Amino acid sequence: MLALGRTNLDQRLKVLTVLLLLPCLSESISSRVGTRDVVPAPIVVPSSQSWEGNDGPWSTFAIQIGTPSQTLKVLISTSSTETWAVASEGCVAGDAINCQKLRGEIWNYNDSSTYVPNIANISSSIYGLDLETSLGLTGKGRYGFDTITLGWQGSGGPTLKNQTLAGIATKDYFMGLFGISPRPSNFTNFNHPIPSYMQNLRNQSLIPSTSWAYTAGNPYRLNAVFGSLTLGGYDKARLIPNQVYFPLSYTADFPVQIQGISTNNTVSLLSAPVPASLDSTVPYLYLPNATCLLFEKAFGLVWNDTANLYLLNDTQYATLKAQNPTITFQLSPQGSTATVNITFPYSAFDLTASAPLVTSKTRYFPLKPSNDTVPTTIGRTFFQEAYLIADFERKNFTISQCNWEGSLAQNIVAISPPTNGTSSNTSSSGSPLHLGAIVGIAVGGTMLLLLCCAFVYAWLPLEANLKKRSKQIVQKLPQQSKHREQISNLSLSSRQERKWPLK
Repeated sequence: MLALGRTNLDQRLKVLTVLLLLPCLSESISSRVGTRDVVPAPIVVPSSQSWEGNDGPWSTFAIQIGTPSQTLKVLISTSSTETWAVASEGCVAGDAINCQKLRGEIWNYNDSSTYVPNIANISSSIYGLDLETSLGLTGKGRYGFDTITLGWQGSGGPTLKNQTLAGIATKDYFMGLFGISPRPSNFTNFNHPIPSYMQNLRNQSLIPSTSWAYTAGNPYRLNAVFGSLTLGGYDKARLIPNQVYFPLSYTADFPVQIQGISTNNTVSLLSAPVPASLDSTVPYLYLPNATCLLFEKAFGLVWNDTANLYLLNDTQYATLKAQNPTITFQLSPQGSTATVNITFPYSAFDLTASAPLVTSKTRYFPLKPSNDTVPTTIGRTFFQEAYLIADFERKNFTISQCNWEGSLAQNIVAISPPTNGTSSNTSSSGSPLHLGAIVGIAVGGTMLLLLCCAFVYAWLPLEANLKKRSKQIVQKLPQQSKHREQISNLSLSSRQERKWPLK
């Protein structure tokens, strides 16, 4: 009976010991899970540190394509989902001797061992460039899949294999493009989408979200400020923040309402508010014809039918340079009264056109008329002074005036996906409660509950058993005292009679 009680007691003590060790197991599990759930940092894509383009100059970005890698310089497209590279067919007889350099270098798919043609169309890998057709830009591309790395060789930029890529020859797009829209591409129908580069970065946990931030940079401030592109976050040092959030549609570009355009002399350049979209793919400001006429009157602009541009002669340029007007765009979300002002110096509109737009380099003003078939579009010129943060997870974007004060040292902030407690109108820089923390909390809570159960299971029966045994011992004390005395005398006698060896 006593042995059976001791056995039960030992079993309960073992259970209690195991349960006491469970918190250590909990910590181990949490740490192991947590290490697999590290939140990636945003990727800062470095500029090429140079200026290119036949309608700029513009700050470009370096990318590497294929195996072995071929390095090209491209512009950023906020509306494209793909990467376009100028193909060898893009420079032909009659072009400038340095055509390849002017177009940011060319890409030859035949020199890449990892290139795979897009054979969604069995007969050909040539498809139309259906990007800016409403603005009159046309062309075709040889589509396929290849390895694309962001940045110069050795810069440590991300590398993704089997990315959608088009080799282009048309001069409507003089430079190659790197598309940062997370939307997929489709070559057959919408049932077979191909993920974009941005989405693949997110799928491989290389960025915290498909959000991004971009400004084009400009050559006229602080001895030239290169463009800034952050994937999965934004550079807090590059903007003057505001609290105006614009709704973002996954299938549309960046819609805004132009509430007003004015000069520093309070001259209005917009007769009535007009809806528009932001798009860095093109350099121009496509504004209603009535607005173009107001620009002509205010700045003495003259439309050139041959070049389809507002070209400036030396006299016009000298006059505008001396006046140095500033132009302010007042934008709001469509259907909202909240507004954001973005102000531009004249230098932002002082651009240079070259072949094939014109026969020789000529200054021009980047304004073109929009109409019923040509949508009102605010192009790359705008991004010289504006900082755009696109938060696709929260379906909103912000437009901020660029900050030109201080050293502009990077201050990168991650944009994490929203949690249940995060506002849909706020880009979060904090870290969400990740899998490791959730598992740790769950395991820790379970351990606490089990420990409480262990106390009830092991300690209370133990206490009752000890009381019972104590009572039995007390009852047997008189008999045991006599036995102890006999045993004690026997032990003493044995010790006295036993002889120990010397060694």
